[in-house]
Amino acid sequence: MKLEVFDDAESVARAAAAAIASEARAAVAVRGRFALAVSGGHTPWIMLRALASGDVPWARVHVFQVDERVAPDGHPDRNLTHLRESLLQHAPLRPEQMRAMPVESHDLETAAREYAEALRAISGSPSVLDLIHLGLGPDGHTASLVPGDAVLSVVDADVALTGIYQGRRRMTLTYPVINRARRILWVVTGSEKAEALHRLSEGDTSIPAGRVSREQALVLADRAATGDLNDKNTRGE
Repeated sequence: MKLEVFDDAESVARAAAAAIASEARAAVAVRGRFALAVSGGHTPWIMLRALASGDVPWARVHVFQVDERVAPDGHPDRNLTHLRESLLQHAPLRPEQMRAMPVESHDLETAAREYAEALRAISGSPSVLDLIHLGLGPDGHTASLVPGDAVLSVVDADVALTGIYQGRRRMTLTYPVINRARRILWVVTGSEKAEALHRLSEGDTSIPAGRVSREQALVLADRAATGDLNDKNTRGE
C-alpha cells in the first residue's frame, strides 16, 4: 500500500482524477477498455468533475458503481444522483457505458445477480475491474461493507445486499471482486477519518476496510485525515 498526502481535499480530488485518467489510458492501450467502479462522497464528486474534463479515452470507458443505497431514482441519498451531476452530465459517455446498480428493483436479490453478470460481460469471468475507487468511513467501513453486517462474509458473489445501515439497505460490491481489481484507489479526507486511516495503514483486519487487498492499493489523503501518521509525502510497504 502506498500513501500520498496532500494539503487539502480539493488537492486530493485533483490527484485522484489524474490517477484515474492515467490508469484509463494505460488500460485502453493494453486491453482496449477501462472498467472503473466508483464510490460516493463529497470529495469523490469533486474528483469526478475534474475527471470529466481530463485526458481520458471516454469511448472505451465503462463505469460501474461500488455501492448504492436502496432509494428512488433521483433521491439525494443515491450515489447515482451525484454521479450523474458530477460525471455523466460533463463527460462524453454513452448511456450504455454507465451501469447503475438496479436498486429500484422489486427483487433485489435477482438484481444483485444481474449486476454481477453485467460486471462479467465487460471485465471477464471472474470479473477483474481495472480500477476500484474506495472511500473510508470513520467506523472503518468501505463500499457498503459495514461493521457487523453479514455481507462481510460473502465469498460466493461479487455483488450482495446489506441490512439497514444509516437508515438504508444497500447493494455493494463484495471482497472477492474488490480484491481482484488491478488497482485500488482510496480517497480519504477529513479529520474524522484519522483513526480509521491509521488502522487501514496498519493492516487492521478488524475493520472492514482492513480486509481489502493492499498489494495494488494507492491511498490519497489530506493532512487532516492522516492525523498522527508519518507526514511523509509517500510511504510504501
